[in-house]
Amino acid sequence: MNIKDAKIEVENAVRAYLLKDKYGNYKIERVRQRPILVIGAPGIGKTAIMEQVSSEMGIGLVSYSMTHHTRQSAIGLPFIEKKIFGGKEYSVSEYTMSEIISSIYKYIEETGIKEGILFLDEINCVSETLAPAMLQFLQYKTFGNTPIPEGWIIVTAGNPPEFNKSVREFDVATLDRVKKIDVEPDFDVWKEYALKKGIHNSIVSYLEIKKSNFYFIESTVDGKAFVTARGWEDLSDMIYLYEETGAKVNERLCRQYIQHKIISKDFAIYYDLYNKYRSDYHVLDILAGKYDDMVKDRALSAKFDERLTLVELLIDTALSSVKDVLRTEKFIASLLEVLKEVKEACGNEEEQRNAIEIVKETLDIRKKQLEKEISKGLLGRQREYIMRDVIDSLENYVSMLAQKGLTDKKKGFAAVKKDFDKKVKELDKNVEETKDKLNNMFKFIEDVFGADKEMLVAVTELTANYHSAEFIGKYGCDKYFENNEKMLFYQRQQDILKQVSVLTDMM
Repeated sequence: MNIKDAKIEVENAVRAYLLKDKYGNYKIERVRQRPILVIGAPGIGKTAIMEQVSSEMGIGLVSYSMTHHTRQSAIGLPFIEKKIFGGKEYSVSEYTMSEIISSIYKYIEETGIKEGILFLDEINCVSETLAPAMLQFLQYKTFGNTPIPEGWIIVTAGNPPEFNKSVREFDVATLDRVKKIDVEPDFDVWKEYALKKGIHNSIVSYLEIKKSNFYFIESTVDGKAFVTARGWEDLSDMIYLYEETGAKVNERLCRQYIQHKIISKDFAIYYDLYNKYRSDYHVLDILAGKYDDMVKDRALSAKFDERLTLVELLIDTALSSVKDVLRTEKFIASLLEVLKEVKEACGNEEEQRNAIEIVKETLDIRKKQLEKEISKGLLGRQREYIMRDVIDSLENYVSMLAQKGLTDKKKGFAAVKKDFDKKVKELDKNVEETKDKLNNMFKFIEDVFGADKEMLVAVTELTANYHSAEFIGKYGCDKYFENNEKMLFYQRQQDILKQVSVLTDMM
């Protein structure tokens, strides 16, 4: 199955294991909860889905790579304890608490989250001395003398033997104690993730043209040559940083992440072309509704790969504005909720605090809330940025009120509201400008290519993209709806023609 289906399977299993009966007991007792074993090639996204599942379910996550553990660190250190058996005293070996188990208790203590996932990566690469203990752990959920806490589900992951020389194949006794999930690379599924995550569009558009280069492993005289999903994502992060600092993205950089000589060179060439097309076609002018016959003629006479890259460039540039609007919208919604509290306090005649004190105390509460969310380890980067932006706004309000000497609650809140209303007007303006960019993009594609493959790509991309789907669903886009209807009609027409062709062949 693909990584998207694997995530669903993991989440369903975790939910099932955490179900309780009316007495508060887990419906499947711990000893009968089969640990989940996810087997898939390196860099396919196994660790990422554990982070997503724990975050979306609001449960904890403690991760360990088993390649870093010895028998002592996993099980605990032995010590001698005195025991009385049959009236006689004996020296018995006991074990200190496992480092892995103790980290779960530490996590519970720090966050207050009592249920979660214990994720053990590279499970089939454990040392020979640790292997018997791992079998015991998978069956009894115990390291040494210490069981994992109730409510913590074991999820493990590993690579198939062909990808890792140190992999130990599990025997039947071990496999019969786990819930095994095999994962295969799938570009279309990864693309959904890539668009939502913001993977650099040069990578997404390159792989759309050359899907076979998404995941590639082969043996050469120099060893393994490979490309993984992780490699593309890490390269994407570095491209963004290089573009920000002005450093050149070249073949040497690509080779450090895409460890296949031909593919890394091919992408480096494509990246240069990608940026050249952005400049040659004046993408920003097209989205502003300004383009001349030279641009139209070049696009019309271009090969399909160049056309597709142009469409991807237009989509990527328009989506940059879409993402900015959605981020601003979420920030304003969060700030509004906070200002409702400020308004209520400022409108309370019995409230003894002045306007500055009210906003200052609200600011302190939000700072503590942010610290608490960060300590839990469940705060996504986007949510963290929004919370920090709200805090920055409150700090600016405190500073503004202090500079103007506005301690009066009514006047103080009026000044805050005036600034907030200004932010809302700026958002409304950005929404309209972004809608214009999307409409202008479709007008250009209509004008140059008509209702052909290029239009199908544009409509499909915007439909599948998480950000554009949200934006269009909220604010609309006339040209998108118009062309989407045309594409649906065209698709139905093609389906009918295929059916007619099949019936004709049968006669």
